[in-house]
Amino acid sequence: MVVAASVVAAVGAATGMISALEDRGGADEAGPPRVTRSPSLQSLPLLPSASPSVTRSPSPTSASPTRTREKATATPSPPRTERKQSTAGVSSRLYRHPDSQVLEWVRDHPADPRHAVIESRIAAQPAAVWFADFTPDTITARVRAVTSGGSALGRVPVVVPYAIPDRDCGGYSEGGAPGLDAYDDWIDRFAAGLGTGDVIVVLEPDSVAQAECLSEGARADRFASLARAGRVLKAANPKVRVYYDAGHSGWNTPARQARWLRQAGAASTASSDGVFSNVSNFHTTPAEIAYDRQVLDALGGPAGLGAVIDTSRNGAGAPADGEWCDPAGRKLGRAPTLATGEARIDAYLWVKLPGESDGCKGSPGTFTASYAYDLAR
Repeated sequence: MVVAASVVAAVGAATGMISALEDRGGADEAGPPRVTRSPSLQSLPLLPSASPSVTRSPSPTSASPTRTREKATATPSPPRTERKQSTAGVSSRLYRHPDSQVLEWVRDHPADPRHAVIESRIAAQPAAVWFADFTPDTITARVRAVTSGGSALGRVPVVVPYAIPDRDCGGYSEGGAPGLDAYDDWIDRFAAGLGTGDVIVVLEPDSVAQAECLSEGARADRFASLARAGRVLKAANPKVRVYYDAGHSGWNTPARQARWLRQAGAASTASSDGVFSNVSNFHTTPAEIAYDRQVLDALGGPAGLGAVIDTSRNGAGAPADGEWCDPAGRKLGRAPTLATGEARIDAYLWVKLPGESDGCKGSPGTFTASYAYDLAR
């Protein structure tokens, strides 16, 4: 991922990605590098154990540069219409999946002096579950295990399909389906596991913002497939909310991003509930709020479209030098919530789990306790 979020996906399933590998690392780094960290059938009980009311969950891993090419203006633009908070009708509690790299570390290192801080400030938060491997035969059951777990507790899971062909333009998180026909079939199977409860879908990080690496024809084909994906996901479960990739405030201009988003179906309520930004990145929440509103204004869709923002590591903002790989001095951002108090901002989410390395302080996508502790203390 040249830029923003993907590397996270490649390895991470933020909230609950369980590795198929059973190797364990030392107290600082959990496990060997994993190109994908998606929940496996063996590790996902159909009815996960109850999680405490302080919602919990894990998030993705990744390494990806922070793009700063077309600097978006950070001036907030008021929403065209002061819409009703669209999340009002869903559960106010997000789902913490009971399996994740950080929870593995917490269970395995009770005597570590960093244990209390990491457990209370990171492991106790809900985060997204990434599905980053192309496994058509098991994807339905694995998605169903997560969504049924959330429904059983009256909580809202956040899931991340991450298998678009040419993922990350061949960068750190390269991979995905072998072609768009295979991807379309994978999405059909993914949708079949969404159940009937409230679910938030963060659809394919970087798939729109990073599309400049594709030829014009390949880009059009990808966008058509993404538009189809949104329609399929929403048709499978009317309570599903699908958000499309808006990059982040330090990447493409709102006008350019909105133009691509329209082509990808993000302006249509048949496929979209809005956009997401800052996945696996560090830009401040105010900057993302302003940027997302500008993107939504430029998108020109219905006033009901909103945005969700990844706040997992943006508490100190983005580094001035543009460093993207486990930059020093970063901090946890706002806790995940569906009640932001901000017009057109539907949620603050932890899409990438803090502590899962970009590849500099630990192997890409693996939980690194020293990095997590630095973010949390």
